[in-house]
Amino acid sequence: MTAAAERDIFAPRKLPGMRSGLALAIAAHVLLIVAIAWSVHWKSSEPEGVVAELWSAVPQTAAPRVEAPQPQPQPRPTPPPPVVQPAPPTPARPDAQIAIEKERAAREKARQEEAERAEAAKKAAELKKREDAKKLEVERERQRLAEEAEKKKLAEQAKKDEARQAAIREANLKRMMKEAGSSDDPLASGNAARTAGPSSGYAGRIKARIKPNIVLTASIDGNPLATVRVRVAPDGTIVGKQLLKSSGSAAWDDSVLRAIDKTEKLPTDVDGTVPPVMDLDFKPRD
Repeated sequence: MTAAAERDIFAPRKLPGMRSGLALAIAAHVLLIVAIAWSVHWKSSEPEGVVAELWSAVPQTAAPRVEAPQPQPQPRPTPPPPVVQPAPPTPARPDAQIAIEKERAAREKARQEEAERAEAAKKAAELKKREDAKKLEVERERQRLAEEAEKKKLAEQAKKDEARQAAIREANLKRMMKEAGSSDDPLASGNAARTAGPSSGYAGRIKARIKPNIVLTASIDGNPLATVRVRVAPDGTIVGKQLLKSSGSAAWDDSVLRAIDKTEKLPTDVDGTVPPVMDLDFKPRD
């Protein structure tokens, strides 16, 4: 069996009557076209005219006679308006005079505008000056308040530091006095182990150590006496001072206190000890 025969076996079978059906369809379409053409030709014929005659079925009534109009009174004639004589024409001015007047008006306007601008600039400058002065005053007040606050803060800090240093000095003094076996009595002039005063020449040696450091910057009347209590460590280091009796001269009192600070350390006594507390008298002419 050939390949063509195998294809014919599996191909769909052709239906019978295909040619007759196609012929019938073509004939139907031709008849439809002829019918449409005939109907269009029949519709295009012109219609014939129709004539009608109208008669009134309602009886008409004659209109009434028109009366002649009554004569109306004639209005009074209105007097004619007064004739206004036109103003005499303004004599024409020469072109040069017109130009001069225009130039003068322009200069006057420019001068007025310049004056207004100058006045506005002056007012603006004065306003800015007042605002700047106000700002400067506010800034100065702010700086003043800030400086006062800073000074107050520094003063409080200095007061706290001074109190802390005083407490430290007092604690060190008590510790050193305890280590040296001294009495806790601040008025004691010796040590706690024995009741014995310094040697006879010890006070002179101390004054001899301090007096060279006294620098008097002002003149003093008379020979005033200043008494100073000095606290020292066992090795002679000065740890505190107190003005017990003023001489009446602030210059002399300050000079003595500065000299004690400058001395820093006092000599020991003949036995190698130093009294923890001593009251020293100072006169300018000793």
